[in-house]
Amino acid sequence: MSDDFGAFVPGTRVRIEGRPGGPLAGLTFAAKDLFDVAGHPTGGGNPDWGRTHPVPARHAWAVETLLDCGATLIGKTITDEVSLGILGENPFEGTPRNPRAPGHVPGGSSAGSAAAVAAGLCDTALGTDTGGSVRVPASFCGLYGIRPTHGRLDLTGMMAQAPSSDTTGWFARDAATFARVSAVLLGEAIPDELPTRLVIASDAFALADPETAAALEPLVARLRALIGDVREEALAPPGLAAWARAQRTLQPYEAWETFREWIDQANPRFQFTVARNLALAPLIPASERGWAALVRQEARGRLRQLLPPGTIICLPTTPFPAPLCGQPVSVLEPLRDRITALCAHGGLTGVPQVSIPGAEIDGLPVGLSILGPRGSDAMLVAVAQALGV
Repeated sequence: MSDDFGAFVPGTRVRIEGRPGGPLAGLTFAAKDLFDVAGHPTGGGNPDWGRTHPVPARHAWAVETLLDCGATLIGKTITDEVSLGILGENPFEGTPRNPRAPGHVPGGSSAGSAAAVAAGLCDTALGTDTGGSVRVPASFCGLYGIRPTHGRLDLTGMMAQAPSSDTTGWFARDAATFARVSAVLLGEAIPDELPTRLVIASDAFALADPETAAALEPLVARLRALIGDVREEALAPPGLAAWARAQRTLQPYEAWETFREWIDQANPRFQFTVARNLALAPLIPASERGWAALVRQEARGRLRQLLPPGTIICLPTTPFPAPLCGQPVSVLEPLRDRITALCAHGGLTGVPQVSIPGAEIDGLPVGLSILGPRGSDAMLVAVAQALGV
């Protein structure tokens, strides 16, 4: 039996052939188990979600779009339960193995999708990104990954967590496949024109481990040469930690609002960290939520200022490569905090972001991210293609 790296949901594998002759004909894809596939339960990574929800009668928009364009679905992939995780460790269904970093976490919550693509089991895979759930596994597994402009794509049939931050995203191993899939899901051709200005986020590089910043420098140098007009500037003048605190206030409270009725009716099982975060969320005072909403407005204004048309920002996708699997909660908590500090801008501002592979630290991958103005998703894909990693 071939090794599937623990990427797929346990049980019967799903396979649905794509439409013959479409623009993605010949490609295979997997879908995170937050996307509906008609006739198959959506499990959400939790032992009680699928049991307490009806089997979907229709495919999610993203699944239907890929099938209609010729790609063949080969399975549903493991996620952190109800997408509330950033490392990819699921105690109920198992933790997908990281093909690029054996013994290390794959990153989450789109863990199985990233593992399946990194292992060559499929050409692309659907994930979701609320607080970093495509960007982090892309970095840890050495993949291209995208968090599109918030609100751009149809999220019908995708399990919600925090709607003001939720997005659909996807992975690929190579730039050509990434561009091919992106053109279909974004609904526009990838342009030839590249941005003319690059901002290097100095505070983000300062937050990363020195080894990470050094490993990414050759990629940054290639970006400098590609774009030409380059300057360094802080991404978040109030501090990346302030932006992260705001996102850690808004996102869990929204998640509680999303799941509260189900929790009340089904009394579902959760791992400790997920249960703890959901239990604490309703205790967040209105004053704290008000402050966080104000920080979100400030962050959006800051990125409008930094990202006029034709400008992109670069920063490390994660502050370090994938941590080891199975570490104690007390060890992982500060690591999660640092990851969130480099990812919070996505949920706060909704700007598009692409993580680009090509750097390693002692053989472990780490990604470089580029951000653009809202709606510049295809331009970011073009930059990734031009780097030709």
